[in-house]
Amino acid sequence: MKKKVVCFGEALWDNFPDYKEIGGAPLNVAIHLKKLGINTQFITRLGRDEMGKQIIEFIDKLGFDNSLIQIDKKFNTGEVNISLDKSKSANYIIKYPCAWDKIEMTDNYIKIVENSDFFVFGSLISRDEISKGTLLKLISHANFKIFDVNIREPYYDFDLISFLMQESNMIKFNEEEIERISKDLGIASNSIENKMLEISKITNTEFICLTLGDKGVIFYDSKFHYQNAIKTKVLNTVGAGDSFLAMIIEGMISDKSVELFLKRAVNLSAYVCSKNGPNPEYNKDQF
Repeated sequence: MKKKVVCFGEALWDNFPDYKEIGGAPLNVAIHLKKLGINTQFITRLGRDEMGKQIIEFIDKLGFDNSLIQIDKKFNTGEVNISLDKSKSANYIIKYPCAWDKIEMTDNYIKIVENSDFFVFGSLISRDEISKGTLLKLISHANFKIFDVNIREPYYDFDLISFLMQESNMIKFNEEEIERISKDLGIASNSIENKMLEISKITNTEFICLTLGDKGVIFYDSKFHYQNAIKTKVLNTVGAGDSFLAMIIEGMISDKSVELFLKRAVNLSAYVCSKNGPNPEYNKDQF
């Protein structure tokens, strides 16, 4: 049977200084998984507004099951104002509250998650008690849990992130995130590898993936795997980590070697960095 993935969390509009794009980390992961040919479903909540309507139309074209998307009568569809620094890295101002903060539990969601092989989620979705409660219930029904740590100030809750790490089978960090969490865990080592090992031991997590920007990637699965970054002209980094994670999941599903799926993931994320917006068009075979 073909393996299934469920992504849970925010869908929103990324407002750049001179244009806007549909985004949200879990939605980006889901979109890239779809493009890579993976059977993927996406759970979120949108406002009853034009922004929400446009997101539904967009993901409907991609073939998602829109019955899993809730519509909120009170709160608007999410928006994030993004500015880019000199290195093209993004700074975020995330509007609160919005519709995706209010994802309610349904029996259908539980069945969907139980019947899926991978459950993908991030930490930002837990900033509100309603979506947080739904996430915690769904995690208890998930088979293989992939935690995309996406720290966005002021929504950093170390105790919650520590719990989510312990519940997960795989954790993805960027360099800033692993430094912050290692410090809060009391890990004294300056070695990135030692930090990954300690986190794996503390949380009993089998797989850890660390993206290091232009310094490449480290993947841990009882041993360390390394992949250099691909040089590219960066327009912005928004969504690059999401495309990377999607390619990692595709590689695990299709039983590719770690070396191969890391190389493909780095190639895809470099391609995304070279384009405007988190979800550019591409052919899955070009990577």
